[in-house]
Amino acid sequence: MPNQSLEQFAVAYTAAWCSQQPGQVAAHYSAEGALTINGGPPAVGRAAITEAAQSFMTAFPDLQVIFDQLSLDGPQPVYHWTLIGTNLGPGGTGRRVKISGHEIWQIGEDGLIAASLGHFDAAEYARQLTDGRPIE
Repeated sequence: MPNQSLEQFAVAYTAAWCSQQPGQVAAHYSAEGALTINGGPPAVGRAAITEAAQSFMTAFPDLQVIFDQLSLDGPQPVYHWTLIGTNLGPGGTGRRVKISGHEIWQIGEDGLIAASLGHFDAAEYARQLTDGRPIE
């Protein structure tokens, strides 16, 4: 990120999530960066982040992530997103999902994400996976 704005970084991060190439997501993290989703165990390091991204990309082969906005939580940027996709991966329900969430980023000295605390409504996500009616 050294030669780009935070907004440009968020646009590139979004494109990485839409790429079906999980290593592109991990490339936005510091070498020992961490991604935590809904308070679960953190994925630490680029290999683990690649695995976490791959799990979403496998579950949703038509995965689209939309960059909604950036805001601030004190000094930390908050990346707001919407995920849209059809759960067609192995064991998938075939249901379409549309869920919004956010990540609170800690940006490292290298200009990459040192830590991301992600959150989305897990109950709403589970509901959409079972009844297939996303909230529009």
